[in-house]
Amino acid sequence: MFKCKIDDDIKTIFNKDPAANNLLEVLCCYPGLHALIMHRIAHKFYRFKIPFIPRLMSNFSRFFTGIEIHPGATIGNKFFIDHGMGVVIGETTIIGDNVLVYQGVTLGGTGKESGKRHPTLKDNVVIGSGAKVLGNIEIGNNVRVGAGSVVVADVPDDSTVTGIPGRIVMHKGQKIHQLQHNIIPDPIKDALHALTHEIKDLKKIMKKEVGITEEDSKDFNDSSES
Repeated sequence: MFKCKIDDDIKTIFNKDPAANNLLEVLCCYPGLHALIMHRIAHKFYRFKIPFIPRLMSNFSRFFTGIEIHPGATIGNKFFIDHGMGVVIGETTIIGDNVLVYQGVTLGGTGKESGKRHPTLKDNVVIGSGAKVLGNIEIGNNVRVGAGSVVVADVPDDSTVTGIPGRIVMHKGQKIHQLQHNIIPDPIKDALHALTHEIKDLKKIMKKEVGITEEDSKDFNDSSES
């Protein structure tokens, strides 16, 4: 059973990372794989309520990989941490199948509350570099979280989230390839673009009301520049 999971983990790396060239390279040079294997072992000890050892293994894994996964976190199949440095996954986090996480991601809590205090990620989720998903919230199936976003509320299925705090900028829209987590709408840019067009329209209306012709406007601009 454990060997089958490792085989799936390796296949997932080849499927999701175009930089993966051969098996030896994946086995020796992918800290995300090393951290995941260590976590699967530590999680077994954690479920058997063996004290100290699971946390020691987690700390050992963090030292060598730069990835901190609490042994209590529940992780599904085909999970891939790309690059991995700085990734933190909290104790009560639940991760579904076919989830992709980039470097610097935090799946954490928001305080000292007890019980379920970390996020739940469903299937086919992509979390971009540096994103923070905080609290006992649910990230639905096929969700994309943009790089650097801070998500503190539930996200429905088939959505794209960006910004601080995270805002849903696409829902049940055109499907984005999961490796292209940088191809997401920019709501601030869109708002400024709309504002620019609105100002241009207002200028035209003002010129028409005042009776300024295009020639007058050109002469005024020329005199202002001189």
